[in-house]
Amino acid sequence: MQAKRVIPCLDIRDGRVVKGVRFESIRDAGDPVEFAQHYERDGADELALFDITASAEGRATTVEVVRQVAERITIPLTVGGGVSDLEVIEKLLEAGASKVSINTAAVDRPEFLKEAAERFGTERIVLAIDARRQWRQDGALWWEVTTHGGRRFTGMDVVEWAKRAVELGASELVLNSIDADGTRDGYDNELNRTVAEAVDVPVIASGGVGNLQHLVDGILIGKADGVLAASIFHFGEYSVSEAKAYLRAHGIPVRM
Repeated sequence: MQAKRVIPCLDIRDGRVVKGVRFESIRDAGDPVEFAQHYERDGADELALFDITASAEGRATTVEVVRQVAERITIPLTVGGGVSDLEVIEKLLEAGASKVSINTAAVDRPEFLKEAAERFGTERIVLAIDARRQWRQDGALWWEVTTHGGRRFTGMDVVEWAKRAVELGASELVLNSIDADGTRDGYDNELNRTVAEAVDVPVIASGGVGNLQHLVDGILIGKADGVLAASIFHFGEYSVSEAKAYLRAHGIPVRM
């Protein structure tokens, strides 16, 4: 088993780190630069920075926030939120992003993934998917691709979309369960496992972490290559170093 990644997530609104439940009941958590520096010192493998209202408000992620964070850390930084054209990607990479996460724009125009991968390299292109559980008339479970913080339903099947996105050039998938987001009940590991078994690129589990066992489950049950979490780190319940020690104690290789 390859080393698994622990990735703190900084959800950004108006230049501040925030946390909510299913993208609602938002509360302020702090300064993104301070968080970023702290997480690097504590052993985070990467950081994810997502502007959670950028797409809904029809704008791109604030480049200046990305620059301020990137200037103060050396670990990889994945940035997403309102990434709608190649110019935005270029600006984010120039500001210091290691990888750029695309969501809504790729749903609206899948060819955008291919164009981005061809211009900037597949290793810099990540697809984020906000998934909601749905049931067909025969009772079969499926997951629907949503956008705009889970408020817009697309009718697209998550698994099929994931496979197509990989073919177009996405080198990594961040799977965020809207149903689990902020609930602290654990990842949707049925979703994660189903997608991980359908594609040959890394899958990052997102949404729902409430304790360290949920990280273990995300890897062993959900077959994720990395585990993304926010509130358990932001509010001091657990440190990244504690999370890594816990994973290691359960036989999961991590970089210490």
